[in-house]
Amino acid sequence: MAKSSGLNFNLPSVDDLFSTEEERAEARLEKVVNLSPSEISDFPNHPFKVRMDAAMQEMTESVKQYGVLVPALVRPKPEGGYEMVAGHRRKKAADLAGLAEIPCIVRQLTDDEATIIMVDSNLQREQILPSEKAFAYKMKLDAMKRQAGRPRKDNSAPVGPNLIGTRSNQELAAESPDSKTQIQRYIRLTHLIPEILELVDNSVLKDQEMLQIAMRPAVELSYLRKEEQADLFAIMDEMDCTPSHAQAIKMRQMSEAKTGDERLAKDALVSIMKEEKPNQKEQFKISKEKISRFFAPGTPTQKIEDTIVKALELYRKRQRSLER
Repeated sequence: MAKSSGLNFNLPSVDDLFSTEEERAEARLEKVVNLSPSEISDFPNHPFKVRMDAAMQEMTESVKQYGVLVPALVRPKPEGGYEMVAGHRRKKAADLAGLAEIPCIVRQLTDDEATIIMVDSNLQREQILPSEKAFAYKMKLDAMKRQAGRPRKDNSAPVGPNLIGTRSNQELAAESPDSKTQIQRYIRLTHLIPEILELVDNSVLKDQEMLQIAMRPAVELSYLRKEEQADLFAIMDEMDCTPSHAQAIKMRQMSEAKTGDERLAKDALVSIMKEEKPNQKEQFKISKEKISRFFAPGTPTQKIEDTIVKALELYRKRQRSLER
């Protein structure tokens, strides 16, 4: 029986047989092409919301007048069509403006490469919600860890998992506007239930009809079990207040002391929430515009407050004298 010669013939592809080197080089170049928005699907699990706010209205008006000036970045999908990598807001503005096509750069990208570019391009926006940063940082860190774990071309040995995490965390912090510690806080927010995470976002949006939770207490609450978070949200809604940082720390400590299927009782959460805290004390404010005409320019704030209190005391005395 004849043995295999072991020779490996690298046969050219059909494209190589029927195209010139110049044509193949031309095909590898990135080009700006016009694509219909309907051909472009959103990035999977895109963490950045496309909000219909004033900024979107301004962008839509600009697109109506000048078109999309900066091309979006897309990558081809194996089943056909394209996937948006950077330019979700531009695509939405173009759609609202009635444009049939938008300029796009088509680039071949792996999943991890596309994830990193998607996150980096969106972190440049002026207003980013905590939930957006939370999931974006997590997606990018996971992608960087996968990339770091792959053997290099000059080294067949993969990097150890602990070293991968350390290096990736450091690199992510070096490439981001937030510190390593702050990035870790943001990623912890991904463990919050959506209802509480929405209240964290409201610390930026400032919707007066909703409660809001600051970053530090939210991080502590992320260590509570999902069921405990759901109970806490119901209590916050009923009491119309949110826990302070100290209260959130106490809740986390009590929750972590539980074992197995045990969970923090609702009564314990209510008891902690009833503790007085500075951020829940009711305050009454008067705008300076309403009282500025009664005071000379440059009057210290404390003197203004003292004068108003004295005026109210005189008013109360007068009202009492009239009632007699």
